[in-house]
Amino acid sequence: MMGCRAHPGILSAVNVARVLLAVVLGLAACASSAPLVEQRTTQGPMADDVWAYRVLTMNGREPTFDERRHWESQLDLAIARYLVRDQEFASSPQVSTFRMLRQPVVGMSKEQVLILLDAPDRETTDAAEMEKLARKYWPQIRGKASEAWTYPLGWQFYFAESRLVDIIQYQPRR
Repeated sequence: MMGCRAHPGILSAVNVARVLLAVVLGLAACASSAPLVEQRTTQGPMADDVWAYRVLTMNGREPTFDERRHWESQLDLAIARYLVRDQEFASSPQVSTFRMLRQPVVGMSKEQVLILLDAPDRETTDAAEMEKLARKYWPQIRGKASEAWTYPLGWQFYFAESRLVDIIQYQPRR
């Protein structure tokens, strides 16, 4: 009795389909086990990352070269104007983080954060809301912060009066 043999072209197509299925399942498993971003840090996101994310979510596309160049020149101008007004900060060690890296760090003022990241998505002074936002980090923040601002990509900034006192990023799995 003769065994059933598949045509070589069909067999390779079946194998290709199996390999593709394995790859898709593997990628799905990796995506579902992608680590959750949960960190307490002293440095926030780069200003251009937040701006580009907002452009992407608002327009459904990456910013163009001209849009990026215009935004960078406007940010440079805002930073330069601020440094003329605040000579003490202009000569501080943090000025390079502000001017070159364009990254908010603990110790900066609300005005500096606004220059770098623009207006927050949400602001709150309610302690219960801030506790929900801070999750497991609330014990370290409670009593220090009187206001919280949220930004895209899970960034949260905590202020005492006008000073940035803590930064958390909490970005759940997608």
